[in-house]
This record gives sequence, structure tokens and C-alpha cells, in this order.
Amino acid sequence: MKLYGYWRSTAAYRVRIALHLKGIAFDNESVHLVKNGGEQHQANYAAINPNHLVPTLVDGSLSLHQSLAIIDYLEANYTGLSLYPDDPKTRACVQALALDIACEIHPLNNLRVQQYITGDLKLAEEVKSAWIDHWMSIGFSAIEKQLVKTAGCYCFQDQVTVADICLVAQVYNAHRFNVDMSAYPYINRVVDNCNKLEAFQLALPENQEDAVV
Repeated sequence: MKLYGYWRSTAAYRVRIALHLKGIAFDNESVHLVKNGGEQHQANYAAINPNHLVPTLVDGSLSLHQSLAIIDYLEANYTGLSLYPDDPKTRACVQALALDIACEIHPLNNLRVQQYITGDLKLAEEVKSAWIDHWMSIGFSAIEKQLVKTAGCYCFQDQVTVADICLVAQVYNAHRFNVDMSAYPYINRVVDNCNKLEAFQLALPENQEDAVV
């Protein structure tokens, strides 16, 4: 199994956490998102993922992109820790929270959006920072309200789920961009608990072979 990713990619970070939680061995193939104009745009990678994004998982004859689709594939086809609760109603709530993060927060602050703001639109770095802070703060405020009702050690009581995977990766992003997280005690507690687990530590961006810190 091979994972095409980048050490600081939020979406690739999610998949690394899932792979480590489920104890699945994989080879990490770095696709540098900045160097040489972005290796994700080169023909050899674009042939694998026409969206010019990471991650892409290659498992035998299967080539799959979109982090949550990859995680669902791993859940359905590999044993190890389950990333979803058994109860259908709780499972749906877990999926909804994961999608709140992956679809509503993350796309508004990923690299190509940032590059468009400062490159094509030629807006100042301060504008980009304000954009990121605005959308992350709206998203985190909603998640905090949900966690008041559902959180234990993790987002949904004491089982690690895909919601925790998405949350940890997005909070890492928030710290990168100096978003003030002091208003979110439930989020901070859940993330701290997750980051005590070995799988989350192994997946940390700084712990990847292609990391530049």
C-alpha cells in the first residue's frame, strides 16, 4: 500500500492517523506541494490524481483520492480499531461532524485557496490571515457547541472516531495560522487526549520523513 501525501497536508494527515490507528503498514510517497511550482501539478502525479491534490492511496489495482473516502475504504476492508461506532444514529452523527470539518472548514483555508488569495487576487498576507481566522472561528464555534453534548475523552464519549481524526488535523492547521483557540475548551481537551495516543504521534506532520521544520 502506498500513500501519496505531503507532510503538512491536512487531508493526508487524516489518512496517516487512520492508517496508524488501524495498524496498516504503508509506504509514504512525498508529493511536495510547493517545490518546483508544486509537484502535484506534474504530469506523472496528475495521471494518478487529476484533481492535483493529495492524498492518493494506491492499494493494489485501486487508486483512491479524497481522505474520507480513503478512510471509509480502510474501515470496510481492513481489521483493527474501528473508526465508527456501532450504533447507526451515533455513526451518522460522527460522519456529520467529520464532514463539518472536512467540507465546511478545511476547503476554505487549504493551500490552493491561500495561493489564489495572495497570488491571483494579489491581496495582502493580512487579508489571507483574516480570511483563515474568520472561517476557522465560525467552524470551531459550531463544533464546540456540539462537543458540549457529545464529548467524553474524545468527540463522541470515549471511542476514537473519524471525527477525532478530522478535528486533530484541523486544529493543527489552526495553530499553524495562529488562530486563537482559547474559546474552545472542549475541542482543546479532545485534541490533547488524542495526541497522547501513539497513532496520532506517529502521524504528526513533524514526524514525517519529508518534514521541513
